[in-house]
Amino acid sequence: MYDQSFNGGWIPRPVKFLFFLALAALGLFLLGNIIMYLWNGILAEATGVKPLNFWESLGLLALSRILVGGWRFGGSRGHWKHSQRGQWKEKWMQMSEEERAAFRDKWQERCGKK
Repeated sequence: MYDQSFNGGWIPRPVKFLFFLALAALGLFLLGNIIMYLWNGILAEATGVKPLNFWESLGLLALSRILVGGWRFGGSRGHWKHSQRGQWKEKWMQMSEEERAAFRDKWQERCGKK
């Protein structure tokens, strides 16, 4: 379906960084506008509060994340890591030294260290 032979599926770190930076900027732009339009469309007319501009809506988003949710997006990733840690440790302990060495070599190769 997808041919990765042009570079082996490897994408340079600066390209990944720029992609995620652009994705974060787009996400902030969308969230800021959604908050602004909802605030101005619902609260400004219903309660008579002052309408927000884009930057005030981003400030409101940051304030709400600090007061209510913290800065972790995506739910319970940490819980998954803790629940899987014991299984991986058990698998590692059951491997022979040769299997462990082969595993390390494979991961170093995948990470570009060899």
